[in-house]
Amino acid sequence: MNTVAEHTILVADDDEHILELVSLYLRRAGYQVVTARDGDEALAREKDHRPDLLILDVMMPGPDGLQVARALRQKGDVPIVLLTARGSDVDKIAGLRLGADDYVTKPFNPDELVARVEAVLRRAGPRERTPGARTVTAGDIVIDLDARTAFAGGHPLTLTPKEFDLLATLCGFPGVVLGREQLLDLVWGTSFYAVRTVDVHIARLREKLGASTVHIDTVWGTGYRLAAPATP
Repeated sequence: MNTVAEHTILVADDDEHILELVSLYLRRAGYQVVTARDGDEALAREKDHRPDLLILDVMMPGPDGLQVARALRQKGDVPIVLLTARGSDVDKIAGLRLGADDYVTKPFNPDELVARVEAVLRRAGPRERTPGARTVTAGDIVIDLDARTAFAGGHPLTLTPKEFDLLATLCGFPGVVLGREQLLDLVWGTSFYAVRTVDVHIARLREKLGASTVHIDTVWGTGYRLAAPATP
């Protein structure tokens, strides 16, 4: 089993004071901590760092905590603890139905939050990180991230390296709107290129997806969203 020092926790909250306080207590308990200040940053950092557990503020800007939890549940089973400031049980019930492992209501005792994190990690056990087994699926698309192969409806897709990375990124967050600048950062690793670069690659992907059950929606003034049929 992993030791505490080997666990990485991602904390996402737009309240700087809470972010610093939670990070301080988690680091004092021996955890590695990654932080994010909104939903978009949380999704990007989850992809980069593959944390062992996420603490998500329900009311943060961008995709809120519930939307981020929904996107991550479609990808895998990383443990999630929600922070909510609402007195209503609506957020708690919605979060648990989405697959959140626990919730803490603000204001909270930081020591209690750390104890809940420890309990969730014990229940979850060590995460599987088998080399060669990293795949992403959305609708009829299956992507092998290690072999860098992509199939739509069982047929191989012929993609350039950047087209592959762009499709894998979109499929990793189905239903989530990703801005052009965010896609530049995630796929190209920089926002140096003109946003038109993203538009051109999206157009090529749409053409290559052909009759796939998955399609890429344009969200005017924002970016793109991958739409895929629900898994039966």
